[in-house]
Amino acid sequence: MGKRIRIINEPSDIVPLLRAFGIESHKKVFESLQTGWKTDEDIEKEVGFNPTESLGILKKSGFVESKWRMPQPGKKPEKEYHSSYSRVQVNFECSVEDLSDMIMVTFKTDNELRNYLDLIEKEVKAGNQSMNGLQRVIDKSIMYIRAVARRSPILTVKGQRIEIFGDTE
Repeated sequence: MGKRIRIINEPSDIVPLLRAFGIESHKKVFESLQTGWKTDEDIEKEVGFNPTESLGILKKSGFVESKWRMPQPGKKPEKEYHSSYSRVQVNFECSVEDLSDMIMVTFKTDNELRNYLDLIEKEVKAGNQSMNGLQRVIDKSIMYIRAVARRSPILTVKGQRIEIFGDTE
């Protein structure tokens, strides 16, 4: 199966990448998916644990694709997954301060970021979705806000806006 190269041009895209591959369990799930399409059950048998959290993080970071498997007559369809990329090319420039913020956001605990996540989610739900508007309210750099949003399971960054992440399947 031929694999593609993931090109990262946006600095904050490294946050989900580092989170996905900074944890051994996520890496095991990704490696399992390198060999072909697999269901949750197939992955769990291979890696020895429930892959739901790992699949969510890998999917949000863009390293896993999913589709519905056609079932046998009378059975329910199952979602199956496989890895989208086998290589990464990173091409961006940013200030050391922004890079430092992104690395810190990547490795902080959820509790350490909870106040910022809650504030950003509240603002986005209230209609304040622009980076500049959020920067005025949160008093952090745009790159910091982007990094926190990329870390959130319910937020997604779209250009200069942050939106609530919806599962489009």
